[in-house]
Amino acid sequence: MTIKNWFYLLSLCLSARAVAQQDSVTRLKTVFIADNVLRKFSNSQRLVILPDSIIAKNQTALTSLLNFNSTIYFKENGLGMVSSPSFRGTTAQQTAVIWNGININSQLNGQTDFNLINTTNFHSVAVRSGGGSVIYGSSAIGGSVHLNNELQFKNQFKNDILVNYGSFNSLGLNYKVLYASSTFSTDVSLSRNTSTNSYNYLNTDQKNKNGEFANTSFNLNFGFKIDDFNQLKLYNQVFDSNRNLSGTLAADSRSNYIDFTTRTLLEWISIKNKFVSVLKFAYLSEKYRYYEDKDYDVFSDGKAENFISRYDLTYKVNAKIVFNSISDYTKTNGSGTNILSNQRNVFSSLLLMKHQILLKLLYEIGIRKEVTSNYDSPVLYSFGLKFNPFLWYSLRANGSKNFRIPTFNDLYWQGQGNSKLQPEQSMQFEVGNDFLYKGFSFSTTAFVIKIDD
Repeated sequence: MTIKNWFYLLSLCLSARAVAQQDSVTRLKTVFIADNVLRKFSNSQRLVILPDSIIAKNQTALTSLLNFNSTIYFKENGLGMVSSPSFRGTTAQQTAVIWNGININSQLNGQTDFNLINTTNFHSVAVRSGGGSVIYGSSAIGGSVHLNNELQFKNQFKNDILVNYGSFNSLGLNYKVLYASSTFSTDVSLSRNTSTNSYNYLNTDQKNKNGEFANTSFNLNFGFKIDDFNQLKLYNQVFDSNRNLSGTLAADSRSNYIDFTTRTLLEWISIKNKFVSVLKFAYLSEKYRYYEDKDYDVFSDGKAENFISRYDLTYKVNAKIVFNSISDYTKTNGSGTNILSNQRNVFSSLLLMKHQILLKLLYEIGIRKEVTSNYDSPVLYSFGLKFNPFLWYSLRANGSKNFRIPTFNDLYWQGQGNSKLQPEQSMQFEVGNDFLYKGFSFSTTAFVIKIDD
């Protein structure tokens, strides 16, 4: 049976917006982030980029950063607890999180806990509103959040130390060192956050007795400039979290949840003449262990491993027309206490095009198709238009078909999973107005999202 959910929403958004757009060049003299498609093919959608200067002024959790600098709503069970985003009325499973161009949503439950992302490890965080499944695959329905590391090849040596302390023994430590020359660049960061989280419940004499948490993150990024046309980059991230899950006044809790994730991405960038070639290999792993009662050694667990290979080729026909093709292969292994051990292989291919028809008018289109034996994948497409009649005003419109693939929990959870479950599909359309004044932008957006399960 098909369930049709309609979200008719009108939003007025006021935000500071940093805009930086680079065309392809023949030599690697500028900074290229791992997700170079993000800025090139987001012209018709609202894109807000938060640089490291804004990140440094907020608390370290991604939830805190976006609570004050985006229109995303979060359902959060307290400091350090589970945090689920709602982007344009959708759910956490319909919001994609992209790490240097790679979708990192959990293969087990299909979402990312925003309190398990430490923002101090990134140079910029971007929020892309609207559908993006053509480029970023599953879950990019309400929007996507992008975590970017930038490696620059210029002489520099920089150390940053951040220490903060607050109520309930909340302690945060972060150390970051950056060392680079004209041929190589290194970026290392280490973070530790802890808290007893033993706050008082309002208007009572009771305290939160099960809110303690601690997490540690380590990032190591390395870049090597082979010559004027080729670069190698390696990104590594490890995150370890141990937290007790807070209860409520009506329902006490003694549960404990342990997360351990690793991410590794190797990237080879080659630029010559009108072509930009990017080859990526990534390995993502996630593990969890859940204790109903932390005092007893009885638990359930689960793990998933992702192996990703991706080839991105951009061809700049001329100053007005750009084509971008991407092909990738993903192999996923998943298992757990309540999950039947299984494997999924997905091959996808997509084609993007941007055409600057006039100086003040451009359009962009995209199409994507996935092939797998686990489900029937629909053909996805997107189109967008941007018109800049004045320096201070632009009109944009876009539409797209997007989807969310079934997770391992959806398919293989013992007793409840449905191995024949098909992808969730959505259709959406939006029209927006952007007004720019002295570096600030005021945007109004009207959009419709239709989701079919």
